[in-house]
Amino acid sequence: MAFTLPWIRDRLDRMGLMLSCLCAVHCVATVVAVAALGVGGSFLLNPAIHRVGLALAMLIAGVAIGLGAIRHRRRAPFVVAMMGLSFMGGGLAVPHGTEEAVLTIIGVSLLALGHVLNVRGLHQA
Repeated sequence: MAFTLPWIRDRLDRMGLMLSCLCAVHCVATVVAVAALGVGGSFLLNPAIHRVGLALAMLIAGVAIGLGAIRHRRRAPFVVAMMGLSFMGGGLAVPHGTEEAVLTIIGVSLLALGHVLNVRGLHQA
């Protein structure tokens, strides 16, 4: 069990970083595709995608960063990640468009930074 938990935390942090990057790409690509081509708005701007993404982000961040915070006793990863999740939640509260994309990209960037700080804290502990 002692060897499994760090492996799981590491995998979850990597998954969180990957999902944060994919979310940022989705936001930028959606705005560009809808603005430039005028197509794909009904699928790419579907609120269900954003709700599911936020739920996944909350689950992965909660487990990975929560377990990391217990292990390395540093607050910064947790605080930065929670700010990111707050921005992502704010992105759900505004109408689709530029404001949503900006809030979400800020959120996923902060969340990714929280995962990076978490990994660094675990390696230093």
